[in-house]
Amino acid sequence: MLAGCKAWPEEFAARYRQAGCWQGETFSGMLRRRAVEYGDRIAIVSGDGRMSYAELDEKAGRLASGFLQLGIKARDRVIVQLPNIPQFFEVIFALFRIGALPVFSLPAHRKNEIAYLCEFTEAAAYVIPDTDAGFDYRGLAKQVRDAVPALRHVLVVGEPGEFTPLADLYDAEPMIDMFEESDAGDVAFLQLSGGTTGLPKLIPRTHDDYIYSLRQSAGICGLNEYSVYLAALPVAHNYPLSSPGVLGTLYAGGKIVLARGGSPDEVFPLIAAEGVTIAAVVPPLALIWLDAAESRHFDLSNLQVLQVGGAKFIAEAAKRVRTSIGCKLQQVYGMAEGLVNYTRLDDPEDTIINTQGRPMSPYDEIRIVDDADEEVAPGEVGHLLTRGPYTIRGYYQAEDHNAKSFTADGFYRTGDLARMTSDHYLVIEGRAKDQINRGGDKVAAEEVENHLLAHPGVFDAAVVSMPDEYLGERTCAFVIPYETSVTGGELKTFLKERGLAVYKIPDRVEFVDSLPQTGVGKVSKKMLRDSIAEKTKRLSKK
Repeated sequence: MLAGCKAWPEEFAARYRQAGCWQGETFSGMLRRRAVEYGDRIAIVSGDGRMSYAELDEKAGRLASGFLQLGIKARDRVIVQLPNIPQFFEVIFALFRIGALPVFSLPAHRKNEIAYLCEFTEAAAYVIPDTDAGFDYRGLAKQVRDAVPALRHVLVVGEPGEFTPLADLYDAEPMIDMFEESDAGDVAFLQLSGGTTGLPKLIPRTHDDYIYSLRQSAGICGLNEYSVYLAALPVAHNYPLSSPGVLGTLYAGGKIVLARGGSPDEVFPLIAAEGVTIAAVVPPLALIWLDAAESRHFDLSNLQVLQVGGAKFIAEAAKRVRTSIGCKLQQVYGMAEGLVNYTRLDDPEDTIINTQGRPMSPYDEIRIVDDADEEVAPGEVGHLLTRGPYTIRGYYQAEDHNAKSFTADGFYRTGDLARMTSDHYLVIEGRAKDQINRGGDKVAAEEVENHLLAHPGVFDAAVVSMPDEYLGERTCAFVIPYETSVTGGELKTFLKERGLAVYKIPDRVEFVDSLPQTGVGKVSKKMLRDSIAEKTKRLSKK
């Protein structure tokens, strides 16, 4: 196991192997087998064309050799910040082939997050596009390298500027005898947590545990070699990566259709032209699709399943999926740390609309407990705890945090409040953690507060969620200023200039004279949430 990572206790590992959960398969081995089995079948469709399984395997092999010649070796960490393009898959499978570890960053991340990831993981390389969605990642890379001089390589898809073109690495002849085959129990990659305090924690996922989750997801979602998965969300997110996502589609031998965004103007023609059978969205995007499907005339008849996850989907909207789009709704609730729940495709409509599904594995263990860690009565709301064959036992190099996030017997504290129905389906009722779920993007209040406090005009700040009909939640910053001249616009610009991801910048800034406190002297965020909810409610009625 990679240093700084916590393995499953041997008694659990033996149990999961004996049960057939962990089958000793690696990602590199998985792709090689699919290339042999499916060969010329199309694996990936994008704006750049089509790529077969054999072509993906061959490109990953050449790129793996290029990484080796560059000096990247087994267990090196490589920050991968790529949009929905074929090179994302070529890069990660090349890294898998040499035993190096992708660290999945999101396209929206900026200097604050990327510099931290590079420094914390001691990254050997950073892989970016030249530009995407109007943003020049080469300028970001320069800022990151200035901040983290130990970063050895910046590799660019497209025009490299002062950095190394990724395309040059494909010229290397495959050096199969130099590839170090990973053990299936090794860490395959590092994902980012949603984060509730400061910058994101890193989640180590092994080949064994993650491929098990792909296998279970593909089975529950009915994927096979004829399935066509539309990737409209950024594929580095755990949800479109594995639930069943793009990797689950490759596991099943299906076809991935890459979209650069989720607009109906882009995705509806793709669904029609490519015969998409399954797509995954977050609730805000689902609402857009529902409205668009009723007014636009595209052939969506091949679409069998629309998955909605990342945040709670309100029942009123869930009821519209079958009538507006004409396909089945599948609710997905999960986390990058492990546990994934699905409503099943043959579930009663009431279950699909009103619950967030049930665990995908018979070996998932669920506890719902009170503040004293005592199990609540059936049907009551409590803190959701879980452990199982694909739920991690600890974050990467985070012993202090692990002591808070995991029980002594290995249950992960999800931070979510939930209740369980009589037929063992989960209904998510909110979060105990101080985290804002902005349409599926998780915003850690403490991180934004720390940046606000760096402004010379800010005395104190508290960031909370406020209800939003479209995103579910938006962010509101309550600020006590040193001087009245500071403005909300100035603070937002300040945060942007500090390299904070756009989705983390507060949607609203409220200037106040003081912050309400609890009986023990802490800021009462509940009172702040109630205050802004009431204010926005009043304003909406005007």
